[in-house]
Amino acid sequence: MTASGPVFSLWEIPFSYHGSWFGFSPVVAEGTYAEEVHLVSHQTGMHAVMKLVPETAATITATPHRLTWHDGESLIDLAYESVDTVRVRGRGAGLRVLAADPVLTPFSGPYFYQDPVDGSYVFTLYQTGRRYRITLLGGRAEHLGAQVLGAAERGIRLSGEWEIAIEEYETARAPYTAKDPFDQVVKAARAEFEAFAQAVAPWRGERTPAAELAAYVLWSATVRPAGFVNRPAVLMSKHWMDKVWSWDHCFNAIAVAGGLPGLAWDQYRLPFDHQDASGALPDSVTHSEILYNFVKPPIHGWALRHLPAAAPDVYPLLERWTTFWLTARRVPGHELPHYQHGNDSGWDNATTFDPERVVQSADLAAFLILQLRELARLAPGPDAAARWSAQADRMRDALLAELWDGERFVARGVLSGRTWSSSSLLDLMPIVLGEELPRPVRAALAAAIERHLTAYGLATELPDSPHYLDDGYWRGPIWAPSTVLIEDGLRRAGHPDLADEISARFRALCERSGFAENFDARTGQGLRDRAYTWTAAAYLHLAAAHERRTRP
Repeated sequence: MTASGPVFSLWEIPFSYHGSWFGFSPVVAEGTYAEEVHLVSHQTGMHAVMKLVPETAATITATPHRLTWHDGESLIDLAYESVDTVRVRGRGAGLRVLAADPVLTPFSGPYFYQDPVDGSYVFTLYQTGRRYRITLLGGRAEHLGAQVLGAAERGIRLSGEWEIAIEEYETARAPYTAKDPFDQVVKAARAEFEAFAQAVAPWRGERTPAAELAAYVLWSATVRPAGFVNRPAVLMSKHWMDKVWSWDHCFNAIAVAGGLPGLAWDQYRLPFDHQDASGALPDSVTHSEILYNFVKPPIHGWALRHLPAAAPDVYPLLERWTTFWLTARRVPGHELPHYQHGNDSGWDNATTFDPERVVQSADLAAFLILQLRELARLAPGPDAAARWSAQADRMRDALLAELWDGERFVARGVLSGRTWSSSSLLDLMPIVLGEELPRPVRAALAAAIERHLTAYGLATELPDSPHYLDDGYWRGPIWAPSTVLIEDGLRRAGHPDLADEISARFRALCERSGFAENFDARTGQGLRDRAYTWTAAAYLHLAAAHERRTRP
């Protein structure tokens, strides 16, 4: 930990600001890296708006409060003044600020003009439906392609000693005036981040070298309410995974709960803002889209165990979500619920779902048992509490009677009735029941889990399985949510040493390889989206718990 905050690679983590819907990154689409840093907005989707092109080769340095291009005596600095405004200044370095898309059509692309009201330069972009205003605060600017239609280079060229403000807004606003000098803007942004880091990770220090960067990933991926996002939300990333999925949010809520309980409850409740008439949560929510084609696993009862005391309005939300599974996802006469596809489990392509997709699986029953227990705890009266407890007992008994074959948990095809086992870590997820499982079952699960443990953490498919793939999504790579759920279950099941080892290896992995969406279980290399908030959240959660256990 340094006084100026962590330094990070812009090719892995975007430079952004708590509450903002845009950031600065060379990542302009899924797995697509440009040569230049772009302003990328996440309103109406992920869209590259403009690119910042220094006129000499420059080294880029990113910290939570400042983005810098430097080449000898030449220097360009960028900092956020507010959620929708950045300041940029140059000393001895020219800069071109150009539209990312050179083509304007009647239905796409940028239109660029100089506003005669205040002399600013404005892009309007079809893809985001927003405007981007550049106001010259000092120096010289030459505009390129103003009012041009079709294909053209559009933007401004800055030279000498210069400074600009860039704003994202809807239709119109008063002319921009600078309230503070640039250095004060940087100082204020630094204070904002440091306050957040202190709130969520007051325990950070030399033993937790990735804690500040993890805090930055969460802080910078948070957006203010807009569109379908009704409350402050931690997106999964400000790369292409720029949504809130209806189980990812639980891990982010847990990570910030200790220091920022209000933000934690906002994360927990956000998908419940869009609960449908059946009680189901959406698959995902983002600025301009809500998807209901799949759901996500009911880990929300488990998550409540790690959050501050629940407000009274949580009970009816959780009740409706649980009732959805007990009605819409149970065949009449069956005790156990089912998934309709691997996507419902969150483990989209896990080998558990290879034989069939409409499946009764042990992980789903285990999560619902925990959720039923939470409903019993939160119930408004003894009759309701007894009803939920009895339902939990029946489901636990059915889980053990129908899906435990004496050695392992199996899955069952709902339409065919046949059962099978797999080499997926998903089949071992009932360890989340902890002390509710018989001791022999706990011991068998712990032994099987240990077989998935590589030098870097828990592989989601056995490494010696013929189905294992290094970059196979849920068929091999290490993931944060499976790590956290299993680590917690092992502790409650009486296997703290194995839980300690899993925690230690995952924390070391993040310290080595950052906060990727998932990791190669053989090499530890980060895979897919490289700035994923539930990974950062898992690191903070596990590191905080380790510090509590081991500090005097």
